Amino acid sequence: MRIAVLNWRDTANPEGGGSEVYIEQIARRLANRGHHVTLVCAAFDGAPALEVRDGLRIIRRGSKLTVYTEARRLLKSGALGPVDIVVDTQNGIPFLSPWAVDLPVVVLVHHVHREQWPVVYDPVRARTGWWIESRLAPRVYRGCRYVAVSRATRDELVGLGVESSRIEIIRNGTDPVSSTSAPSPSPRILVLGRLVPHKRVEHVLEAAAVLRHALPDLSVSIVGDGWWSTALHETAERLGVADIVEFHGHLSEQDKADQIAQAWVLALPSLKEGWGLVVVEAASAGVPAVAYREAGGVQESILDGVTGMLVDGGVENFTDALAALLHDDAGRQRMGSAAREYAAGFSWDEAAAAFEQVLLEERASWSSRRRRRARPR
Repeated sequence: MRIAVLNWRDTANPEGGGSEVYIEQIARRLANRGHHVTLVCAAFDGAPALEVRDGLRIIRRGSKLTVYTEARRLLKSGALGPVDIVVDTQNGIPFLSPWAVDLPVVVLVHHVHREQWPVVYDPVRARTGWWIESRLAPRVYRGCRYVAVSRATRDELVGLGVESSRIEIIRNGTDPVSSTSAPSPSPRILVLGRLVPHKRVEHVLEAAAVLRHALPDLSVSIVGDGWWSTALHETAERLGVADIVEFHGHLSEQDKADQIAQAWVLALPSLKEGWGLVVVEAASAGVPAVAYREAGGVQESILDGVTGMLVDGGVENFTDALAALLHDDAGRQRMGSAAREYAAGFSWDEAAAAFEQVLLEERASWSSRRRRRARPR
């Protein structure tokens, strides 16, 4: 198959995150299986417009906002070459690829952004974004097959009017973390991911301000970067925890693995997660996680009380959960062992095989529907 994958970023983009890891892990494996796969994503400073990486052709066009129209233009003009099927990733804003081509389309959704729009944008743009995601997109993609990364996301899509029968759940895989580093001898909280408002890293900084009184040798390691970084540095200063917080920015995979291995607990206070790739990534190194239950997909990437803790309520309860794990060596180690075992059950190879099956089925179904429409009456 000749597959066009549309995603707003790629993993080399400084703003890339779990969505990009997912799509590239799948796309590279599809390419290795003999399919011709092209990823269309936004351009960024210093990146080539065309790149081939691990058999995956990457075409970068447009900006964070214009990549959507650029992708449709490339599809409609035939500039991508022959295409058999489109994977249209909806990260809040959809590519609306059915407007550009008469081809089978599979829509990939990590999570619905209902709660995030007002956190990131002003009221007018937030309302517009939510209307596009909740009203326009379900109409444009009516009849299309969907892939969701968790039951929580599937249920959210059903709430927007997408039939459950059209949604396949394909969870994230994970690559085991390999590091020669040992857990830190003193309590260490890890934050891993993009630094943007809806990740609510402030909750970890507020927790650290409280916890340091009972744990004077506490440290916080923040791995990742983003446009909210300056605000977080200012918050750390204001809360009086700048001396125990390390902002590492983007790290190499090996340096990131070392940071994970040194952590006692992963803190994920995000407002919304379709799955929580970093949860299982840390779990593969035996690091349990704390997250908010209401975030959605973390209810599946974390087994509450077994591989980590899910919190109801606000930052006070989040702080209490972190304290419980940091003070309980035996309990934390027990959860870490269970987390490692749980993480071993998620494979990118299996995820790619499942995704390939969805693409094959949708292409065959679309061809059948087209033949029926072409029959004379």
